[in-house]
Amino acid sequence: QVQLVESGGGLVQAGGSLRLSCTASGRAFSTYAMGWFRQAPGKEREFVAAISWSGGSTNYADSVKGRFTISRDNAKNTVYLQMNSLKSEDTAVYYCAARRGPVTGAKGRYDYWGQGTQVTVSS
Repeated sequence: QVQLVESGGGLVQAGGSLRLSCTASGRAFSTYAMGWFRQAPGKEREFVAAISWSGGSTNYADSVKGRFTISRDNAKNTVYLQMNSLKSEDTAVYYCAARRGPVTGAKGRYDYWGQGTQVTVSS
């Protein structure tokens, strides 16, 4: 069982930056691939970024490539999402998720989810 807690969300102006963190409970964090997803009001939850258990493989949605960076620190049981050059369309609740297996952007393949953190980008 893995419990995930996101933090770092908030209100930022367009063009600004935020760093989200997701801290996991349990001793097996380093065996899980981790993903970030987001859900805007009235929209489906969508993939943002994912990282393999070792950190050696990452994957990004086209909409965030070049602006967002996912990373992890297995010693701290934490995965990060550095978000730069934020746009109003990045406004959403951001969720982290964990799965045993390869990196994927398919939300249905993730086993554990956090409660989410709100990111609001003002234009």
